[in-house]
Amino acid sequence: MAAAWPRALLVLLASQVASSAGFPEEDEAPGEWVLLHVVQGQIGAGNYSYLRLNHEGKIVLRMQSVKGDADLYVSDSTLHPSFDDYALQSVTCGPDAVAIPAHFRRPVGIGIYGHPSHQESEFEMKVYLDRSVEPAAFADVAAPDGRDPGHRHAPAAEDAPPEEESVLWTVLISLLKLVLEVLF
Repeated sequence: MAAAWPRALLVLLASQVASSAGFPEEDEAPGEWVLLHVVQGQIGAGNYSYLRLNHEGKIVLRMQSVKGDADLYVSDSTLHPSFDDYALQSVTCGPDAVAIPAHFRRPVGIGIYGHPSHQESEFEMKVYLDRSVEPAAFADVAAPDGRDPGHRHAPAAEDAPPEEESVLWTVLISLLKLVLEVLF
């Protein structure tokens, strides 16, 4: 039973990495992405640094913690998002990435949090404009099977709301960090 725990933790970690792989590799950006800004900074343990995004359109934020562990929180309802008040987040131990939808109200607040596990964190964040065609642009075209394209299926009972999913992932990642610290 005890030997199964490390294997289960590695599977959980691998699935977390695979689920965050919706973004291309850090060194490459799709041709539809236009680099707008590169922001570099330092943040102390348990502190926030705030940025304001005014650009319209779908924006992709990619942040790499050069030293320590910086986490990313985004909101279109407050200019000071935190782990208690955010719309989007990326709180990995490695590269963080968030896609800000075009429909988010501007300005968008961006909070960069220095994780307390490190005295100081250094980060580099690249801000991209994603000019790829959105699927919603073709919403008025009929679906091949004759269904109304605007019709959406009801969510399944097992689908968790995004708030519950993010809390679950935060708890799971925290547990994983704790177990990995104990093991290594």
